[in-house]
Amino acid sequence: MNIDLKEMTQLAPIFRELFKGYHLSRSEPECYAQLSTMQDQYRALFKGLGFELVCDPRGFYYFVPEQMGAQVNKTAQRLALFTFILVEHLADQGRDPLSVLDGGSIGRDELPALLEKYRDLFHQAEVTTHEELEEKVIRRLTQLGFAEDSNGVYRFLPPMHRFLDVCLAVQHDRDLAASLHSTDLELHTPVLMDDDSGDTIVPIDIPGEVEVSEEDALARAMAEERAAQEEDA
Repeated sequence: MNIDLKEMTQLAPIFRELFKGYHLSRSEPECYAQLSTMQDQYRALFKGLGFELVCDPRGFYYFVPEQMGAQVNKTAQRLALFTFILVEHLADQGRDPLSVLDGGSIGRDELPALLEKYRDLFHQAEVTTHEELEEKVIRRLTQLGFAEDSNGVYRFLPPMHRFLDVCLAVQHDRDLAASLHSTDLELHTPVLMDDDSGDTIVPIDIPGEVEVSEEDALARAMAEERAAQEEDA
């Protein structure tokens, strides 16, 4: 495939966001538009540089972590657990969780009651105060492209489907167990694991903080790719 870097006018911001774990969707119109129109070229370029670009048909893009079998980090665990809690909470209220988490929103004023109702579960995630809920969960949701904050109203973006998929899979297993009247299969709310446990709760990994800058990583990767091409020439 012929790749013209001059046409990739959004390469730097696209790589910067994807490299730090951000999920690009229509909330970033310029980057999203170019990824959509040059999807094959970007995927080929990033593959040559050692990165796997996932193009989810539901409208978002992200990098697959280098080590797919690595333990899910604390941030991903917190976000998965929060999504599970939110699905349960919305269902209890008679609200459709899918419609809320697929482009809908919740208000900041709903968080205190949510924290109180599920205090034991939040405690697993080391979230005990409203401030910690906003800092460790809500802020990370917005930083990674799963939601956006509009004056205290949190609107969920298409990448939330990654966590919704996990919740729906858990619910499916619960329904299956109930239909079979199984007494052997025990299904619980996701539980956070210790960092050294080696266990995971969901097949989602979100890159943590990286010491190398995204600019250095892109420059180094592209330099290596050019060197490889020169050797093959």
